[in-house]
Amino acid sequence: MPSIVIPAHNEERTLGRLLDSLLAEPGGPSGSSDPSASGDSAAPAAPADRPDRSGSAAGDPSAPSLVPAAPDRPSADDFDIVVVCNGCTDDTAGVAAARGPRVRVVEIPVPSKHAALRAGDEHARGFPRLYVDADVVLGAADARALAAALDGPDAKLAAAPERHLPMTGCGWRVRAYYRVWQRLPAVREGLFGRGVIAMSGAGHARIAALPPLMADDLAASLAFGPEERTVVGAARVVVHPPRTWSDLIRRRVRAATSTAQLESEQERAARNEPAADPAPAGEAAPGRPADRPSARTSMGDLRALLRAEPRLLPSVLVFVAAAVSARRGAKKAIRAGDFHTWLRDESSRQG
Repeated sequence: MPSIVIPAHNEERTLGRLLDSLLAEPGGPSGSSDPSASGDSAAPAAPADRPDRSGSAAGDPSAPSLVPAAPDRPSADDFDIVVVCNGCTDDTAGVAAARGPRVRVVEIPVPSKHAALRAGDEHARGFPRLYVDADVVLGAADARALAAALDGPDAKLAAAPERHLPMTGCGWRVRAYYRVWQRLPAVREGLFGRGVIAMSGAGHARIAALPPLMADDLAASLAFGPEERTVVGAARVVVHPPRTWSDLIRRRVRAATSTAQLESEQERAARNEPAADPAPAGEAAPGRPADRPSARTSMGDLRALLRAEPRLLPSVLVFVAAAVSARRGAKKAIRAGDFHTWLRDESSRQG
């Protein structure tokens, strides 16, 4: 049985819509539909008799604690779903538990996506294994299509769905930015930026050796060659973009910081040396081979885009402005080696 691991940190506003879409019966709505139409984006109230979750059964507050799910919500037996609530101070666990016995809830005290993914692996039961961010929407049919792409003797090692970014409510500069971003070759072909990555058992063995990185989805995508990964056209995920320019810049600062960390780790691994200070965002690490896997956008990418679609010039200027702002905003964190502060945009989590 395929497993779905969902790391969730304070996602009571978004987790319900994802779980409802995954638990929909065959023939019902999937992640390819607009989740706002379901009318259930708000978190439901937790059951009054939900047990205390302050620690594990053994009494160790640092260990994961399993939360019994409410037994009154039936669904198909397609997947083993594990929600890992990491360092939550809201009712994320209650939202997950209210969805019924098909959803197993694990709680860990530290707010760390890497730790949540590791805990999810400890509790997940099968492969293929899907890692799904709590703030996206993926339907049951889409999850099945991803699992199918990883099954069989000639299957790929890793897969991701096509992405849909609903732009309703987004500012014009945000829309302009994503008009360019979605056309970039690395964005179209890579598995990152989708909030969903599916792995076969062999694929999982490869990424399990990766160090803890902020850019976990980018690192996972770059761990596989083009012939080893696939974007599944029959699957689609809804990824809610930031609505405001300031939240977009926060997200891009995080991306610039995490990319610098990843490149520093690549360089360290290539030289078999202890971790060194990363190169500033936008600069190549010293001695980095040109063919080292990377998803950075080059001026050549933008020029090629403009040659194909000259009308995109205003959007490209906005894209460059965002990149420059993100580079400046990331410098302090990179110099300090702060690869732990998660700059989360809240506008994409509005109902």
